[in-house]
Amino acid sequence: MSASVRECLQLQLLEMEMLLSMFPNKEDMVINGVNLLSIVRRYLEGRYESLPPSIDFYVFVKIEDLKQEKAELHVSLPHTYPTMEPQLFVRSTALDKLQHNDLNKCLAAYITSLDRGELCITNAIQWLTDNISSYVEKSKHINGNGAALKTCSTTFHRMWIYSHHIYRQELRKKILDCAKRLNLTGFCLTGKPGVICVEGEKDHCEEFWRDIRYPNWKHISCKHTESIDVTDAMDSLRLFQFFEELIFEAHGDYGLRNDYHMDLGQFFDYLRKHQSEHIFQILFGIEGKF
Repeated sequence: MSASVRECLQLQLLEMEMLLSMFPNKEDMVINGVNLLSIVRRYLEGRYESLPPSIDFYVFVKIEDLKQEKAELHVSLPHTYPTMEPQLFVRSTALDKLQHNDLNKCLAAYITSLDRGELCITNAIQWLTDNISSYVEKSKHINGNGAALKTCSTTFHRMWIYSHHIYRQELRKKILDCAKRLNLTGFCLTGKPGVICVEGEKDHCEEFWRDIRYPNWKHISCKHTESIDVTDAMDSLRLFQFFEELIFEAHGDYGLRNDYHMDLGQFFDYLRKHQSEHIFQILFGIEGKF
């Protein structure tokens, strides 16, 4: 791997150490991935051969005048950050959909205006701290000016995602945690092949898709989506009551991970129990007749 990437990773570790000193409490900063920073250090020391996973974490920023509410800043660092822009996304229950979109657009514009090659996550956190209250106030103003928002429709969305395989414990945990955080129901079929279904608010489904596939998960694609606009609670449209991990029987040589596959007959039965057998042909190109 080129020296420039190694230099970028060294800078990322320096920034992470600074952030951890700024946010020493676990509830204020959460790093995705067990021992992720240790893996990066081992790679830089030559004790870890493969390129380590990208650094991915959340920072929770307090909102002025709201004691219990915090903004959630999701940060994903490409291997070549800071020469490449980081991926940032803010969520908060204190913001309506419009203010969510405006805030994230303005944050992205601010990051783009900064010089590349300079560490900027602390700048992003400070910008968010300084500016989020104004977006919260706009949300309060809009919510207080009429009942239109109460009848405003939202979009229920379902995504069917296919991967060549899903094995790594770290990735499986990220999928489960992300679905839970975004209030999505569905499942993750682990093994070979790997299949994920998520359903819930469209924005949350799209955020889930963005989070799990970034930056370089190969052999994954969204095969099919289903959407419907609703004005009432969307729970009646859900096919799944919660998000779960599926592990079925496997066939082949267990000693060779790439030489066995999950029992698709059991998977088809699972889909049929959840009124989703039609998706089998979309995912695999064959009609389910198990």
